[in-house]
Amino acid sequence: MSEAVKSSSAPGSEVQAFGSPAARRLSPNKLLLSKWTAASPHNKEKHFIVTGVIQPEPPATRIESIELEAVYSRRVFSLSWRDLTEGQRWLQGWQ
Repeated sequence: MSEAVKSSSAPGSEVQAFGSPAARRLSPNKLLLSKWTAASPHNKEKHFIVTGVIQPEPPATRIESIELEAVYSRRVFSLSWRDLTEGQRWLQGWQ
């Protein structure tokens, strides 16, 4: 009844699957309370949650950094929110 959909793209121009590091798009406004997994855990710290979005002094400028808290040790540190797009270091959600 139904036909298989054939791709008309040229070889070598495959689209990245959803959730892959190249396709990950983050909005700094939606990061608060989001969950993250370290790709290579250290000191038993594997799961993290964004506990704060650091607002810049002039409110018209863009958000640059966040506070990330380790669930296991409750250690809090600050980093650039763009670092979360690195698929070799961070995975979205708890895995």
